[in-house]
Amino acid sequence: MDINLLITDEHDSGAETALFSACAEAVFSALEIGFESCEISLLITDDKRVKELNSQYRGKDTPTDVLSFPMSEDPFNEGGMLGDIAISYERAKEQAEEAAIMVERELAFLFIHGVLHLMGYEHENDPDEEEEMFDLQEEILRNLLENGKVP
Repeated sequence: MDINLLITDEHDSGAETALFSACAEAVFSALEIGFESCEISLLITDDKRVKELNSQYRGKDTPTDVLSFPMSEDPFNEGGMLGDIAISYERAKEQAEEAAIMVERELAFLFIHGVLHLMGYEHENDPDEEEEMFDLQEEILRNLLENGKVP
């Protein structure tokens, strides 16, 4: 599978493309998806920019840790451009410090969450869907940690 990640790191996070590639591959493996190729755009930015995006596209005038903007109604069958993900580096760093983990691990966790959203997973309106998504997210991260793909 060829995963093309278009990463714009406005915050100079130092996170490497390999981290996000491993996360995307792990999501697709867990979902048993075998795209020939796909593309994901990732913006690593600050709270201010994420707040602007959240307000503009979701009508929520607050910052958040991760936003996802799917490009397809049926991403499981299409591949191609799956969508855009925006992560607040400030939030990721703060959450990593609170959990006493490396910021790269939190970035991986948030990116996995974003990719699951691109694949159609939701959690805001249904507790069962929330449980399913969060369990899957944890399982994917745990597998990456066990295989040394995430610090």
